[in-house]
Amino acid sequence: MMSSPDPVLMLVSGILILALLLVLVRALRGPSVFDRILAVNVAGTKTVILVALLGFVSARPEFLDIALLYALMNFVVMIAILKVRQFGQLG
Repeated sequence: MMSSPDPVLMLVSGILILALLLVLVRALRGPSVFDRILAVNVAGTKTVILVALLGFVSARPEFLDIALLYALMNFVVMIAILKVRQFGQLG
């Protein structure tokens, strides 16, 4: 038997999706490269929160593992992008 979704969680999900869309607009229109990189990092963080919230709502704890993996990937990729931006190479 399927229960109806909690209205508070639906509201929080909607707010997170709206914030994610606004951050993606900043990533496309950012005045500098660093603003765009920061916006992509924030979008990744909001995606991690949405995946964890989806796992909580659907009572599937394995989504938390996916969210943690995505957070680690987001961190490593951001470090790599910033290093390439500053030094021109990864090595």
